[in-house]
Amino acid sequence: LERIDAAVRQIRQSAGRKSVAITTWASFASMWLIPRLEAFQSEHPDIDIRIDATDNSVDLGTADVDLALRYSVPQNVPAGAWRMFGEQLTPVVSPWLLKQHGIAQVEDLTHFTLIEAGDAHRSRHLEWLTWQRWLDHQLQAGKPGRKPPKFAPKRWLYFNYANQIVQAALTGQGVALARLPLVAEHLASGDLVEPLPQTRLDSPLAYWLMVAPRSVLRPEVKAFSEWIKRQAEITRHAIGDVADPETLVDAD
Repeated sequence: LERIDAAVRQIRQSAGRKSVAITTWASFASMWLIPRLEAFQSEHPDIDIRIDATDNSVDLGTADVDLALRYSVPQNVPAGAWRMFGEQLTPVVSPWLLKQHGIAQVEDLTHFTLIEAGDAHRSRHLEWLTWQRWLDHQLQAGKPGRKPPKFAPKRWLYFNYANQIVQAALTGQGVALARLPLVAEHLASGDLVEPLPQTRLDSPLAYWLMVAPRSVLRPEVKAFSEWIKRQAEITRHAIGDVADPETLVDAD
């Protein structure tokens, strides 16, 4: 039934306006994709865009979507996926909050509320998004085999979504451990500050573009895919991302 429904929709679309349907998760849609869409619409005013923002992965073979933008470790994405960019984790803070108390070293973070993902412990890979992982790495740096000292911030603040974490940091509610690709624009504009750039922590997760097999040859899907790749290249340059070819499913 899903295949029949998708086929009917595709027939209807072919008889009318050209359109591209994208599935991705809500935070990525609001923080990375949507702010850039105006540029695509200016280049291609005849192509309609539909975004299905969901945290659940969909089957590109049966779902009524043309493209998927996903967040995963390389070994979990299918053949043909295109790596957009990787990520690093870094503390970010609003400039006016930083004026109240400087951050020159990791220990200075004890004076602040720390913001992180409340559900990061639900899977092994998402634990990379936690302050504990970042702190363990920083406090053990140069001290192999030694247990890191106890670290107690002023308080903790938890959210389920990356856009909520960044919004809390923007409004001065604390220091967030942010995914660098999702805050690059805020850092460039000065809305957020990276007080400890030397402490960036590489993540095993990356961002991927996948195209539904039945949509590969459609001109509008090709146009959107090429545009996504150009936007991804801009982000890669902004964050200094250099992919290791051995980790790529489809080396670019």
